[in-house]
Amino acid sequence: MHADPPAALAALRGREVNYDRAEVRRPEWNLDEHRCTLGVEPPGPASVGGPWAVACDLLRDYEFTPPAIVRAVYDPTVPLLGREMLLEGRFSALRFEMGVRITSLILSGDPEHDVFGWGYETLAGHLERGEVVYRVIKHRPSGRVEFCATSHSQVDPRLGPVLRLGWLLFGRRTQLRFYGEIQRRLRDLVRQRLDATGTTPPRRPVEGHDGLVAVPSGVDPHPLDRFALYRHDPARSRLRAS
Repeated sequence: MHADPPAALAALRGREVNYDRAEVRRPEWNLDEHRCTLGVEPPGPASVGGPWAVACDLLRDYEFTPPAIVRAVYDPTVPLLGREMLLEGRFSALRFEMGVRITSLILSGDPEHDVFGWGYETLAGHLERGEVVYRVIKHRPSGRVEFCATSHSQVDPRLGPVLRLGWLLFGRRTQLRFYGEIQRRLRDLVRQRLDATGTTPPRRPVEGHDGLVAVPSGVDPHPLDRFALYRHDPARSRLRAS
């Protein structure tokens, strides 16, 4: 992760979302929806301490991100809506630092559903353009608790030819792997908490910056990370120079 996380996060404040919703259409954009069942609880409103409530906690903290693909740093004192997160995309020896901002928050209940979720959009300097929305849904009539991730995305057309070729070869495959992994991880984490088969590790403070946390919890930096090749966010350099 970036050598100076507070400065990197501060540089995201005020940065523009890097796309316009009016641009989003097939076939230029990928429009995805991924769903899985997390558990079942009694019909009716969400149960205290049940699968829906547990999943909401994990969702809020972004604990379900798969560490082999994406890790994140953020300031937990910043309200969820409007919070910036510095993502670290990981592919082999490459590390891509990318900024996102949480721009939507969902909390609703009706006779049919309880829903909690949030969505982030990509900021200038991100490899991609678009939005991902994560939701945990309790279907009250059946008691089924479901996780849903919807997104629209495309590679940033302003990337250089080497990065565009890399995305063409590996990006979409990695993106779909990410969606498969977040379903598996969230399902497993919910089951572990409900079964009390393991304690939840505390969120790991960023070394030297106790106000920030790194997720997912319980994942330490790999010894070989120091030898990884990093692509620093070009937009951050422009902001610092201005």
